[in-house]
Amino acid sequence: QVQLVESGGGLVQPGGSLRLSCAASGGDFSSAAMGWYRQAPGKQQRELVAHITMRGATWTTDSVKGRFTISRDNTKKMVYLQMNNLKPEDTAIYYCKMYSSDDSYEFWGQGTQVTVSS
Repeated sequence: QVQLVESGGGLVQPGGSLRLSCAASGGDFSSAAMGWYRQAPGKQQRELVAHITMRGATWTTDSVKGRFTISRDNTKKMVYLQMNNLKPEDTAIYYCKMYSSDDSYEFWGQGTQVTVSS
């Protein structure tokens, strides 16, 4: 059974940085794509922020380009989201997702709260 545990969230001032981590257990991590999603206050849908393929190709949404970087360490079964120059609109619960390239499976973590406020 796959378990994903996020960490690294917290309260930060605008312009600050945070590094989110997602630890995976179970499953075939090195063969899976990994993504970071967020759900902002009052929003029902989760937004894909960044993802990384099993081969390490990355994508980030336009609103975070140049500020957020996704990376993975297959030996440690970890995926990271480095977030720099944080803005109040980045406030959300951030979720880690493991999924296959053909969408045959997906697993979610419980989320970690990120609050950007002065």
